[in-house]
Amino acid sequence: MADLVYPPVVVAIKAFWKYLDLKFDFKGEENIPREGGAILAINHVGYLDFALVGTAALPVNRYVRFMAKKEIFDNKLAGPLMRGMHHISVDRANGSASFVAALRALRAGEIIGIFPEGTISVSFEIKEIKTGAVRLAMGAGVPVIPTVIWGSQRIWTKKVKRNLRRKSVPISVTFGEPLHFAKDADVEAGEKELRNTMISLLHTVQENYPDSHEGERWAPVRLGGTAPAPLN
Repeated sequence: MADLVYPPVVVAIKAFWKYLDLKFDFKGEENIPREGGAILAINHVGYLDFALVGTAALPVNRYVRFMAKKEIFDNKLAGPLMRGMHHISVDRANGSASFVAALRALRAGEIIGIFPEGTISVSFEIKEIKTGAVRLAMGAGVPVIPTVIWGSQRIWTKKVKRNLRRKSVPISVTFGEPLHFAKDADVEAGEKELRNTMISLLHTVQENYPDSHEGERWAPVRLGGTAPAPLN
């Protein structure tokens, strides 16, 4: 698959991170396969999550193809970039086409990035997740890499005014150990295992985060923050 658009976008994104003066802490890159298909199952706390996780995967020379809502592809500016980077459009009214496209990409050896919660969690806790990641892994015979990002919600997230000022925000991205699901595995059990693994990984990342969560709007109630309480 020719990548004519991805490299210059990476250069632009890196320049943007430099402008923001972000402090990166990337861990677990050894869990990303150097070749062959895999799924990154990522928690979703901010609008920049996809670009930050994609950046974290660059040291292993892998481009991540993200599954993103159709509305982004319909945008006059973002649409051509998304298609040029071979990301996968998801029509929430009819997801079968995107499932087939992702399955084809995985079988061709690509890494697919999925946000199994479906949307940003305003509580910053991991919500109930959808079964797409597990079903794709079973269908393509590829591992699922639980992936957690933390800190991006401090820059730009739902229901909070974005803050693009240079503040040296710490950004943590951790790739967990791969999960493998047999083709005849129980999908609901796999979904539960994936969610529990992501929750445990998130808690570990939060414990090691350098800034205090106490009293912060970007932090969950569980850690003394003032974000909305989770609904589930």
